[in-house]
Amino acid sequence: MHPNAQLLHTFYSAFQRRDAETMASCYHPEAEFSDEAFVGLRHGGVTSMWRMLCERGKDLTLEFRDIQADDRTGRAHWEAHYTFSTTGRKVHNIIDGEFEFRDGKILRHRDRFDFHRWSRQALGPAGLLLGWTPLLKNKVQATARASLDKFMSERGVSGP
Repeated sequence: MHPNAQLLHTFYSAFQRRDAETMASCYHPEAEFSDEAFVGLRHGGVTSMWRMLCERGKDLTLEFRDIQADDRTGRAHWEAHYTFSTTGRKVHNIIDGEFEFRDGKILRHRDRFDFHRWSRQALGPAGLLLGWTPLLKNKVQATARASLDKFMSERGVSGP
């Protein structure tokens, strides 16, 4: 197995255990992350996001597969099952991750998922009706960012 594929296996195995410290150790000091909810995070924000999700995801389960990596790039498919805390609704999110590596660590990580599908599950009727609109996506991003900023502030972590 390529060392970067092993790194992704370590990352997702740690996520299954909700081991945020091991997940954080997989990232390069100049890491960047974006997905449909969290946009433009830098290292402190990236590692704090995973810490927050691991702490709050009491019923989180996930599976991963199709890990592929070489010296520069990688990809993985993963699926998460959890209760969305804001609404108490069950979510099954299907995600494809894309990665760039530097110095044996994750430098750039981009997760992609169907936001409309996610919003229908997480938000119910509002997600069904508005999940395809930039208005709802922007609101979810602002709420996710505010939650992460609060989490980071409470722990004395700076940066986006």
